[in-house]
Amino acid sequence: MMNFRRLSGNKPGKRLPYFTHWGQSLLVCGSEPVLGSWDVKKGLLLKPVHRGDELIWCGDVAVPGGFGCEYSYYVVNDDRKALRWEAGKKRKLVLPEVIEHGEVVELHDLWQTGSEALPFTSAFKNVIFRGTWTLDIERPLGIIQNTLNTEDSVIVHFKICCPNIEKDTSVYVIGHPLKLGRWKVQDGLKLDYAGESIWQANSVMQKDDFPIRYPLKYVKCGRNGRLSVETGFRELSLDSSNGPPKYIFVSDGMLKEPPWRGAGVAIPMFSIRTEADLGVGEFLDLKLLVDWAVDSGFHLIQLLPLNDTSVHRMWWDSYPYSSLSVFALHPLYLRVQALSSNIPEEVKQEILKAKDQLDGKDVDYEATMATKLSIAKKMFYLEKDLILNSTSFLKFFSENEDWLKPYAAFCFLRDFFETSDHSQWGRFSFYSKDKLDKLVSKDSTHYDIICFHYYIQYHLHLQLLEAAEYARKNRVVLKGDLPIGVDRSSVDTWVYPNLFRMNTSTGAPPDYFDKNGQNWGFPTYNWEEMSKDNYAWWRARLSQMAKYFTAYRIDHILGFFRIWELPEHAMTGLVGKFRPSIPLSQEELKREGIWDFDRLSRPYIQQKFYRLLNFPTYTFLLQITEFFPILSQDKFGTSWTFIASNFLNEYQKQRYEFKEDCNTEKKIASKLRSCVEGSLLSESEDKIRLDLFALLQNIVLIRDPEDAKKFYPRFNLEDTSSFKDLDDHSKNVLKRLYYDYYFHRQEDLWHHNALKTLPVLLNSSDMLACGEDLGLIPSCVHPVMQELGLIGLRIQRMPSEPGLEFGIPSQYGYMTVCAPSCHDCSTMRAWWEEDEERRRRFFKTVVGSDELPPSQCVPEVAEFIIQQHVEAPSMWAIFPLQVVTEKEYTTRPAAEETINDPTNPKHYWRYRVHVTLESLLKDKELKTTIRELVHCSGRAYPLVGETEAVIPEKQHAAAIHEKSPSAVQLNGAPQKETVAV
Repeated sequence: MMNFRRLSGNKPGKRLPYFTHWGQSLLVCGSEPVLGSWDVKKGLLLKPVHRGDELIWCGDVAVPGGFGCEYSYYVVNDDRKALRWEAGKKRKLVLPEVIEHGEVVELHDLWQTGSEALPFTSAFKNVIFRGTWTLDIERPLGIIQNTLNTEDSVIVHFKICCPNIEKDTSVYVIGHPLKLGRWKVQDGLKLDYAGESIWQANSVMQKDDFPIRYPLKYVKCGRNGRLSVETGFRELSLDSSNGPPKYIFVSDGMLKEPPWRGAGVAIPMFSIRTEADLGVGEFLDLKLLVDWAVDSGFHLIQLLPLNDTSVHRMWWDSYPYSSLSVFALHPLYLRVQALSSNIPEEVKQEILKAKDQLDGKDVDYEATMATKLSIAKKMFYLEKDLILNSTSFLKFFSENEDWLKPYAAFCFLRDFFETSDHSQWGRFSFYSKDKLDKLVSKDSTHYDIICFHYYIQYHLHLQLLEAAEYARKNRVVLKGDLPIGVDRSSVDTWVYPNLFRMNTSTGAPPDYFDKNGQNWGFPTYNWEEMSKDNYAWWRARLSQMAKYFTAYRIDHILGFFRIWELPEHAMTGLVGKFRPSIPLSQEELKREGIWDFDRLSRPYIQQKFYRLLNFPTYTFLLQITEFFPILSQDKFGTSWTFIASNFLNEYQKQRYEFKEDCNTEKKIASKLRSCVEGSLLSESEDKIRLDLFALLQNIVLIRDPEDAKKFYPRFNLEDTSSFKDLDDHSKNVLKRLYYDYYFHRQEDLWHHNALKTLPVLLNSSDMLACGEDLGLIPSCVHPVMQELGLIGLRIQRMPSEPGLEFGIPSQYGYMTVCAPSCHDCSTMRAWWEEDEERRRRFFKTVVGSDELPPSQCVPEVAEFIIQQHVEAPSMWAIFPLQVVTEKEYTTRPAAEETINDPTNPKHYWRYRVHVTLESLLKDKELKTTIRELVHCSGRAYPLVGETEAVIPEKQHAAAIHEKSPSAVQLNGAPQKETVAV
């Protein structure tokens, strides 16, 4: 008989990341039939038992001797539908052969949280803690050394997970009982290594000892007797009310150490500058960046997306989040010098000449791409037979042909038709396997062109893989970026059109980045279709990324809860709706006394205001501006007559609408472009277009294009003159429904939606996952991220806490990345200098000074902000390269260091660091300064060939025999109760 006991509720020193609501239960499901064979509906349902302030979930099942299985715990509803499940690896159970038939075995487990799974990600397992995983197994699971020597004896089996351990270190369990050493480590119970970071030991106890309830601790004893004692106390509680079992297996989860903390540097791949590159950072440059990161104490390098974005074949493609293929790498980052060891002399001279020409202040995207592809094509025709028939290439091709063939065919068709818009490709507009096979056939006349794209991707793979393996070897985590969307004209939308809603566009509602919202132009996902094959496309994406990266950033993680969906004809991001979301129904609105749906959902243009524009009287203009600023002469000036005659029709008495050929943003832009040619308008085309957009957006409700009886409140509807001209009752109703729609009614739906999609991503690879959770954040987001073990992002100037203008790094949670800025906003130096009033507020509230702050971001200010972040409780402190080099390298204007302007959809992503990595590597003073900053903050830093470096005196307990837990503090910042990595 096996008795599962599942501890939950309020166990001291442990808090579960979820709340069990009425109608929910816990269930254990495993690999063997008695536990459901991974069919949750057939699993073992547990029953709750209150014991003091604890809630124990119990269940019994009969199994044979020597039984072994894998299992996990689930939260289910009354229909046994899995609502959530514990994170991490499947549990392993191997019962020793010595256990006789009929004996009771009791298992004591703890729910595995998402954070407890982090040490098993490749970032920790294969990089940071890589030495731990080479330990020799001392005693595998399922072997018990002790025997039951009397009828009154009980064997207690202790098991703890300890992923971060140095060489020649032992693990003990100690406590008050004699068997646990009376708090003396040398007399405590020594554990044996069982593999996969599990340590175990047995202790024989007598029935006379029961019931017992006592505290205990686990201790690491390292070289020279150095001790590392886990924080807090555990409590072992054994009840003999029904007679104790013969065997008790205590799984105590993770050894509770002060949370591991590290630091990293962020820089786009294209921004890196070295002495060897051709006008842009290249994959092999990462090896120099790894060397600099190690010397500076950084455990992580964060990059922007590296996928091919060659949609337009011009500088627009510098936007790294608009993927042509989610699998292919960008040819921009190819090092042509590494294509062959036999480059002809004339090609070498061409490379040297290009190197001088492209070594500019910023990236020249078009010239760099043209140069690299030209040189690569020459080398391809010289060595194609040698490369394409090599064992290495054939292996690469066989492992990647599912995406490589469509990608190469797409590139050929893009160049042949001179557009990536596959709807313009005639009979090739619709993808099919038969058409693909013919396009890539060896018998085709263009086979060399197809193979050239194979060749480029093969070498990109080799170069990035070389850099990635170098980073792993040097204990540096390489962190990639998973874009939220793909370009509308991409390989993926061509091959898998059913996975995308091609009549829509993805964006973000108004937020810190852009008060008018953002429109990224990507089609939204058809999640219902994706679920039919368990999100195979997503799983393939993550598997591909894991070849190179050990961590990744999920771009706009809010999109996995809900996405801001816009019609395909929109150019701005303001008039959208969340998908999925519960709309306002026509019946609901009628019950509230809202009837005139056309009035609320069409642009609000009234005749009385339109006619008033014919009168130049100043009094009338004031009245127009007050009630309807959109069409006033203040907006259009002398252009209003031209606007009215070309863009408006009267559709009802005293009401006007846009003409059919200009009733969307894209139509307005197109018509305006043609109308202004040769005209003598006093206003600029850009200003008129934006004013017309504002008129089109002057609505209160958005009618669902797929169901005319459903509506969505327009974002910031109170700002519209359409809303302001309503009666008070309608205003009050619509304001209430607005806040309900955006902040209340969707929470359960979005929570459920995220738990359907995000676990698939997380289980598709062993990379460490971080989520970019900035913007308008629903209240369900952070609990879900905590449950799944996802690391959030905290930017000081964009606090997630309401009522704060500036975040407080010392109060950030452990499961976060903290940073003073990111690629989507100005650098720390530019931010400081661009707003005097804000600078004063920061100096007063954050620095705590009433003095006038310096107008420039002087070294003292930079050091203060960096110190705040490096000392934060966050797991990671990641700094843009521009930030950590600002003290020494500030000759460039601050505004030129900005990577992206989110308000500009056609921003040119071309920033390059103005110093080479070779120069930074020679700067010993800078490296020492940064390393000391990391060292003194208590963060770990890499020491290649040696043990992971930490500060022992800040991480070890002072006294083993304390009777109550004490809060461990790092740099004065109280650590929240967490599961340590």
